[in-house]
Amino acid sequence: MYHWNFSFLVNYKDLLLAGTWFTIKYTILVVAIGLTVGLISALCRLTGKKILTFPMNAYVEIFRCTPVLVQLIWFYYALPVLVSVDISPELASVLALSLYGGAFYSEIIRGGILSIDRGQTEAGQALGMQALQIMRRIILPQAFRRMTAPLMNQSIMQLKNTSLLSVLAVPDLVYQGQAIAHETYRPLECYTVIALVYLMVLLPTTMFSRSIERRTSIQ
Repeated sequence: MYHWNFSFLVNYKDLLLAGTWFTIKYTILVVAIGLTVGLISALCRLTGKKILTFPMNAYVEIFRCTPVLVQLIWFYYALPVLVSVDISPELASVLALSLYGGAFYSEIIRGGILSIDRGQTEAGQALGMQALQIMRRIILPQAFRRMTAPLMNQSIMQLKNTSLLSVLAVPDLVYQGQAIAHETYRPLECYTVIALVYLMVLLPTTMFSRSIERRTSIQ
């Protein structure tokens, strides 16, 4: 029978804390970049101009229909060959996760904007407002309230996706846990603690997301 022993992990608390902080920082970064990319992509796709819609639609479908793990490996190993520039594991990870998340954010934002009644746009036009003014002052504020919950859910998925960064030897929480497990030969305890850390980070975020979802559904 296996005898659990977590006491040795006290000696590695600094590594686990560093990995946790790295994971949180990376999540914030890729979510911020992904939201920016997603917003730009969604607005371009709504213009109706093929010169904008075609490449953006292609981008969204490519990143939505391929596994994020494959994208991480491709950005690290294949992209440097194409551009003839060395890319660090950290940069490859940011590019892959940001563009992957951006594709899903784009769909969420596009759907949120399209859910606003056409009459809102016509009312803005009747007041003499330009298209950008209508989008910024009328459409986006209303759409954002409907998009908040799905955007937060996708952001939670982004945090979970950071667990894949260890394949590129990026020092996130999982990578640090793997290093400890290889050194101590106690993988069960290491991965159990990693799972608990993710749970402690994600559970409050998930509960907050559900609270917002309930509020927006009532309004």
